[in-house]
Amino acid sequence: MRFLSLCCVGISAIVCRAEVPSFRNDVMPILARGGCNQGACHGNLNGKGGFRLSLRGENPALDHLTLTREMMGRRLDVNRPEQSLLLRKAAGLVPHEGGPRFGPASDEYQTLLKWIEMGAADDPQFATLKQLLVEPREKILIAPAGNFAIRVRGVYSDGSTRDLSNRAVFEPNTLGLVNVSPVGVVNKLRDGESTILVRYQNRQLPVSVAFIPTRAEFHPEPTKPRHPVDVHVFEQLNSLRLTASPMSSDSVFIRRAFLDTLGQIPEPDEVRRFLSDENPDKRKILIDRLVSRPEFADYWSQKWADLLRTEEKALDRKGVRVFHQWIRDAIARDMPLNQFAAEIVTARGSTYQNPAANFYRSLREPYARSESIAQVFLGIRLQCAKCHNHPFDAWTQDDYHEFAATFGQVDYRINGNNRKDKFDQHEFDGEQIVFMNRDLALKHPRTGKAMAPRLLGETSPLKPGADSLDRFADWLADQQNPYFARAQVNRVWYHLFGRGLVEPNDDLRLSNPPVNAPLLDELEMQFREGGFKLKPLVRLIMNSRTYQQSAIPGPTNDGDETHFSRAIVQPLEAEQLFDAVCQMLNQRPKFDGYPKGTKAMQMAAMPQDRRSRRAQQSERFLKTFGKPERLLTCECERSDDTGLMQAFQMLTGELLHEMLGEEDNRLGRLISQDKTDREIIDHFYLASVSRYPSPIERKKLEEYVAKLGDRRKALEDIIWGLVNSKEFLLRH
Repeated sequence: MRFLSLCCVGISAIVCRAEVPSFRNDVMPILARGGCNQGACHGNLNGKGGFRLSLRGENPALDHLTLTREMMGRRLDVNRPEQSLLLRKAAGLVPHEGGPRFGPASDEYQTLLKWIEMGAADDPQFATLKQLLVEPREKILIAPAGNFAIRVRGVYSDGSTRDLSNRAVFEPNTLGLVNVSPVGVVNKLRDGESTILVRYQNRQLPVSVAFIPTRAEFHPEPTKPRHPVDVHVFEQLNSLRLTASPMSSDSVFIRRAFLDTLGQIPEPDEVRRFLSDENPDKRKILIDRLVSRPEFADYWSQKWADLLRTEEKALDRKGVRVFHQWIRDAIARDMPLNQFAAEIVTARGSTYQNPAANFYRSLREPYARSESIAQVFLGIRLQCAKCHNHPFDAWTQDDYHEFAATFGQVDYRINGNNRKDKFDQHEFDGEQIVFMNRDLALKHPRTGKAMAPRLLGETSPLKPGADSLDRFADWLADQQNPYFARAQVNRVWYHLFGRGLVEPNDDLRLSNPPVNAPLLDELEMQFREGGFKLKPLVRLIMNSRTYQQSAIPGPTNDGDETHFSRAIVQPLEAEQLFDAVCQMLNQRPKFDGYPKGTKAMQMAAMPQDRRSRRAQQSERFLKTFGKPERLLTCECERSDDTGLMQAFQMLTGELLHEMLGEEDNRLGRLISQDKTDREIIDHFYLASVSRYPSPIERKKLEEYVAKLGDRRKALEDIIWGLVNSKEFLLRH
């Protein structure tokens, strides 16, 4: 009899559990779907109308207390559930600033009502969500198709599976493109592409969707590509009905290849040889030669110097130069990038004797270090998790603070600071010693307790006594690190194409999926198997048809700037443009503190002292065209917006006019060598835009020289026109 009684009790408990709505699995998702716990509503730091919930439901226990105990429990009435303020406001039965969220007949209202009727209990003992499943993860629909359904399921700790399509939150990242119903039916509003973030509790997954017009002009690639990059690119282009642009001309290719590998334009003799070469493999041969040239290290070390914040104010002149030289040497010998990163983050000792230690001179506190290191080396922007769990990624506040603790013991001994401005606490001039201070410990801002360092994505903290920098470096450089290789491959792609496969290129998160995930996977695999080396990766990408395409659009890809069906036209970087003008006119630049002839691409950093007028003009030119101050750990600091100031600088800038008027510049030397007008015009076309002038251009320019009378002045006008042309100012 006792056994039967216990069985009945057990069965009753199971029935009750099935019937009683779960606070965490039912009620909290309803609040999320209604937008109640968003930052614009009650999830705000200060709440709304005296009612505050945790942002996006990151703290269910606290939210339960707020609902059931705060304001003397007036938000819920278990004796008269229909009179609960939570229900009446949500249904619009009493004034509510957020307006009605759902009606009394809705499933949401009835679920909340039943939960209150059953006592409004919390339920930490209920099964917890272990995995979120979303189907499909990608959908391409060609007109006239205009809708599809997203199915959401949850796998729970007790092994059960539950349909969550009526509980998940669907958030499109593009307004006016799609509309998603409460149960996940996606309806097209107009053609285009979007990502829909599917969120339930603390899990979220993206769904990529594309509504494509018929595109009757589409023609698939006639031959199946063999290059690993092209295989994935053209498979996607075919599915999107985008016809790729044809291959670029040899003139366009050689200029593009020089700019992307060396940061400079080719000399006229190099262009002549390449254009006249009939070898079908000449592009591959050129790429191999460019990647092996010393200027490759000049150019790519500049990119890393931007990210690693090598600027004189924080590092001082000597620190900047030894650090920049260390970076350049590493690129020149093609040091594996995982080793390069590991040596930087573990660097200690004298900032003069161990140059990589200068990295920590710009990052004076643990949170700045952790945010910068995560962004540069892992492609993760952690900043959003500082005050609350990351709203668009998996990182929690604890992840943020415990990762920062990894760098909490980095300390400095300053061997004298000879800064010029005694009141500027950010200026340093003198040797510093970077070391690990075991007495330091980063304390959690909420609890005030010292935190044990923990690496991102790991559940256990580092062992007590372990050197946190060495342990982090081992994890960072490990072949199986899930973040490093992916972040670096995406960055290299960004520098060769003008946009990343993930954009922004240092924000790789679940809710920001790559535009071509199989391609990113392929490149990541190739990068790992190639020993994490930069040069083979650059060589691989540049040898693809995708890289060598023309920027001229066709009828189907005119509006495509995301799928790499054509090259993206980009402004030249500040250093590229400055050096191109100097090279075209055969003038040696001058920067204070550097030997005459040092290119803008070769400078360790912008000098802080400005003495000569020519150096001031050079620096003003670079700043006008977007050279970064190197105060941020992000390529976004470099401006490439062509504005009025840039146009004014090119049209009327003193520097250009002075170089153009120098008697011994390239023009003066060609005239002194008795070159004909045609020869000089051809030479400057090759020197500037890497092609010969067309017959019409040549004829009109020769007529202009003859008509003006002043030969040198006429030829200067032609050069000035070339320098200010879009063909010169842009990388096609």
